[in-house]
Amino acid sequence: MKKRLLFDEILKYISHKNALIITGMRQVGKTTLMKQIFEELEDKPKVWFDLDNPLDQKIFEDVEYKNIYLRLAEMAGGKDERLYVFIDEIQNYPLITKVIKYLIDHYSVKFILSGSSNFYLKSFFPESLSGRKFLYYLPPMSFTEYLYFKDKIGRENAGQRDIEARIQQKNFFDFKKFEVDYEGYMQFGGFPEIVTTENADTKTLVLKNIFASFFEKDLKILSDYKDIRELRDLILLLVPRVGSLLDVTKIASELGVDRPKIYSYLTFLQGTFFIRLLPKFSKSFDRSIAGGRKVYFTDNGIVNVIGRINDAQMFENAVINQLSCYGEVSFYHKRNIAEIDAILDDQFAFEIKLTGTDSDYKKLARLADGIAIKKIYVVSKVYSDKPGFIEAALL
Repeated sequence: MKKRLLFDEILKYISHKNALIITGMRQVGKTTLMKQIFEELEDKPKVWFDLDNPLDQKIFEDVEYKNIYLRLAEMAGGKDERLYVFIDEIQNYPLITKVIKYLIDHYSVKFILSGSSNFYLKSFFPESLSGRKFLYYLPPMSFTEYLYFKDKIGRENAGQRDIEARIQQKNFFDFKKFEVDYEGYMQFGGFPEIVTTENADTKTLVLKNIFASFFEKDLKILSDYKDIRELRDLILLLVPRVGSLLDVTKIASELGVDRPKIYSYLTFLQGTFFIRLLPKFSKSFDRSIAGGRKVYFTDNGIVNVIGRINDAQMFENAVINQLSCYGEVSFYHKRNIAEIDAILDDQFAFEIKLTGTDSDYKKLARLADGIAIKKIYVVSKVYSDKPGFIEAALL
């Protein structure tokens, strides 16, 4: 089985003292990735736990942490070598962070962990692992990783994270070669099981199961059924708003819920990587307080199975997710009269259009000049050999 691109990055730090934590949406491949790392260690002392299983949780419930270490060492078959402990779904037992800290500090145990979301890690986990963890986010596949899993490009090419170099390599033949694949990516997204499934009806069933799993497992934190129902209704309201500025007051009014609760739901959905809230571009102050945000879903397949959006929204949602693989993305909004769709790492400005035109480029150039950004591109679905235009299928 092919390995996600994150595999190479994590393996660099397999000998470091810090715990390695992989987080991301359910069914993006966290468990598979961990198992591949587990196999890579070959004959080293190692042991695997899944904290979805209450019997596995019990291993870590001893008040004497030394006993836990001795138990783990015996299970792994080695006390003289460094012990590697893999734990899936750590959010199911928040107290385990105290055990992990102790075993790192006293026995140099190497932990490789997975957690379903930043929301769980921030809300339920104490800062006991401060300075003792490296956190990795595993998203649905980018389009280049999608092409790698489809055997259309090599692994090194898929992992290229210099967007300027990628843009300079554009050519018509690659565009035609990937054009049909991009249509599939826009419709069904980048969950691994989706990418490796050929039948369209089966893809749709898998996506429905992924969405159902989100409600069955990630939402169990919301013990009140009313909260779950409200969150479901909020998600349905967000679908037609893809690519739009959020008006929290209006959403709260439509749902009959107060504004603070809407903000908490949005924090939850972003923390579980279900949605992406794009901040406004600002060089003058903290973006976290820079006002309204635009909403996108982190996977096109999910948004398409929940509701219906138009072709322009579907395309923009896919491109924003692609750009997010290269760095931090924001957007520019000028007094409600003009905007730049995406700004990458404060250096690149992008206008996203199904069919880009010269007037789109001129408008982008004028707006970007006002905020001192010189690298500008119109991202289009169709091919153009003009300078300043890049096709989404080549990003």
